[in-house]
Amino acid sequence: MINVEIRRPTAENIKELHYFFRIVIKDTFSKEGIGNKLDDIEDEINDKKKYLESDFESNGEKRYFLIALDNDKIIGSIECGPASELICKCTNNAFNNLMEVGTVFVHPDYQRNGVGNLLLNTMYFTLQRKGIEEFCLDSGYVRAQKIWKKKFGDPDYLLKDYWGEGFDYMVWRIKVNDLIK
Repeated sequence: MINVEIRRPTAENIKELHYFFRIVIKDTFSKEGIGNKLDDIEDEINDKKKYLESDFESNGEKRYFLIALDNDKIIGSIECGPASELICKCTNNAFNNLMEVGTVFVHPDYQRNGVGNLLLNTMYFTLQRKGIEEFCLDSGYVRAQKIWKKKFGDPDYLLKDYWGEGFDYMVWRIKVNDLIK
């Protein structure tokens, strides 16, 4: 039985988070059948490292991370920040002023145990406390898209074959109050 703690990361967690990003991203690419895209994997890892750095530099004002731990081992992450350039471009800036929830990662050994839902629910309450009424979320991963469609319905934007044949890009606009019951 896992005992999950959700909290903000500390400077002592940075090295472990970098390693965690690498594990989850490599696993995700492998499960998506694109594990050979080594440059894309490194780009994705570096983007997450930059987001984490932005969190620490701004004390959570520009990017805001939460981590899930099981006995001091990082098993999940989530963050929010300004909508990415990609989201803004693909929505013709319709989501330009929204916060984006992303980096929803769960360690492969802990997936399908409710860790992701716990992180999401904690983030919903965090957004609500900050007075944020809506956010956006995107996905280019087929496996993740199935989860998001089940959770949030059809995406507001669907860019067919955006990443190549059979690899669509999806973006959702979500109202926080619709999620908090």
